[in-house]
Formats: sequence, structure tokens, C-alpha cells
Amino acid sequence: MSENHCRSACHHFAHVVDGTTVVELRGEIDIATASPIAARLDTVTAGPCPDLVLDLRAVSFIDCAGLSLLCRARNRVLARRGRLCLVTEDTRVLRVLRGAGLSGVFTTYPRLPGQAGGTPDRSDHALQ
Repeated sequence: MSENHCRSACHHFAHVVDGTTVVELRGEIDIATASPIAARLDTVTAGPCPDLVLDLRAVSFIDCAGLSLLCRARNRVLARRGRLCLVTEDTRVLRVLRGAGLSGVFTTYPRLPGQAGGTPDRSDHALQ
């Protein structure tokens, strides 16, 4: 008997707001979806001093490939003396970050910076 697994592909959209690139990710971030997202993030982090917001509010699932993707983007941004923050208040995503020991590595916001309530989560440390 075969099982039909319906999985949500990850879609990503990017736009620039006041010089900050906002990449909105939707769906699942896993081994199957990480490569196209990585290519897009490599493009937006290629220049000097990238200012990047990864909006994860519509992410339904993230695994170790997704965490690797976030860490790669962070490392590229820091190497270019830029800034990166994550936007999510989803307890599942935050639990995965905590479980991997990454919650203190990323600055997280419950909403986009500039929106009401868009202040960093106090449990996280700002990127230098």
C-alpha cells in the first residue's frame, strides 16, 4: 500500500524596504527546498554590508537543512559586515532554533522591524 505524502514546497519572495532586503519564506524548509533558497540567499548576500531580514512567519516546517541554510546566510552576512535578523513567533520554529543551540545566535522579531511589536526577542543576542 502506498502512502500519499502531501508536502508544502517552500516559496520565497524578496523585496527591498528602505535599503533592507526582506526575503519571505513560505512552506517547508528542508533538504528538498534548501538548494533554491540557498541560491537566492547567496545572491542577496553577495554585496558589501548586506542588510537582510528573513521572514519565517509563514514557514510550516524547518529541519537541519533549513538550519544550515540560516547559518550559511548568517555567516555570509557577517563576513561582509552586514546584518541579519529573523522574523517569527512560531513556537515550532523557535523550538527548533533553541534545540539546536541557535536561539542566541540570531536576532529574532515577532513582526517585521518597523511594524508595531517589531522589537527583538529579549532572549536573543543582537548580531555584531
